[in-house]
Amino acid sequence: MVRAYHQKAKGDRVEMPKLADHDARRAQIADAVLRIAGSTGLHSVTMRSVAAEAGVSVRLVQYYFETKEQLLQFTLTRLAQHMAERLRVRVAAAGEAPTPRDVVNAVLTEALPTDAESRTFHLLYTAYAVLAVTDAKLAAQPFVDAPNAMEDLLVAQLRAAQQAGDMTAQLDARVETVGLLAMSAGLGTSVLLGQRTKRDALAVLHYHLNRIMPTS
Repeated sequence: MVRAYHQKAKGDRVEMPKLADHDARRAQIADAVLRIAGSTGLHSVTMRSVAAEAGVSVRLVQYYFETKEQLLQFTLTRLAQHMAERLRVRVAAAGEAPTPRDVVNAVLTEALPTDAESRTFHLLYTAYAVLAVTDAKLAAQPFVDAPNAMEDLLVAQLRAAQQAGDMTAQLDARVETVGLLAMSAGLGTSVLLGQRTKRDALAVLHYHLNRIMPTS
């Protein structure tokens, strides 16, 4: 049964889907953001453009996301979840007992824009980071939580490699991780710009990964 929602701010009534449809509606709207950001850039994302892309009313978008900042944060979280699942698949492909090097290699490889979804991921995160520098509302969102978690994951993997004797104990795991992630982000941007190919970017990543965790 369709229920009406009363918007207190405007005194309007908006037709809402069944309660069970709410998650699907949020996903539908977030996916519209991804399509817009992936094709014409994050600056093209507005409540109106998202509503048109999703095939819903602006009021429906505003019902689920009161502000553009909330909409973008939800979309980033959803995208990060997709990429995490892709990463799990990539790690699983390394075998039943992936080594720390396997995990680190999977993370760095997944971070490169090698297909449509990873390209959108790189575009959206880069654009959001740039906008957040000068937009206090965007900066106030928990944008760096996912990157911080990824950094901690890689630090743990490098330390595990050191304990296993697969990485020089004198190296600083945190510093090496920061360097690898910064390199991955920069290489990703260079691939997007056409400065180098995906294959060349992967070769650079593997070169530095071999430097700190040589293969036998």
